[in-house]
Amino acid sequence: MARKPMNIKRLLMLGALLLISALIRNYLPSDQETHHTPASSSSSVERAAENHQSGVMVDASGQVSKTLPDDNDGSRHQRFIVKLESGHTILVAHNIDLAPRVPLQQGDSVLLHGQYEWNDRGGVLHWTHKDPANRHEGGWIEHQGKRYQ
Repeated sequence: MARKPMNIKRLLMLGALLLISALIRNYLPSDQETHHTPASSSSSVERAAENHQSGVMVDASGQVSKTLPDDNDGSRHQRFIVKLESGHTILVAHNIDLAPRVPLQQGDSVLLHGQYEWNDRGGVLHWTHKDPANRHEGGWIEHQGKRYQ
């Protein structure tokens, strides 16, 4: 049985469909981007620390190693130190004028999404809340299955 040659219209249609599917795949977020997996993403904090980067949004997970007094100068911030699985520690400064306080205790596990700022003590994570002006990517803290943002 002889095969019919594909006509030009069909070839163009097939090419257009392939192009559209490639564009959609590149512009739609992947599962990893829409569902944060901080346990495997804590390395982004270590990379930022190693490279002395600041202003980068990162995901992380770890245990609260120490709770600190609130910073009440200007906007109030709940402060605590998180130890990542790698042993790296970061200070978290969570704005409690814009987001609810997280009921934390030493040893609690947390998932974090916020903006990392490098310093020689391990770095600071802030912007762990929504931006009321909607000009900055919002962050969050998950603790005991509840998201604080």
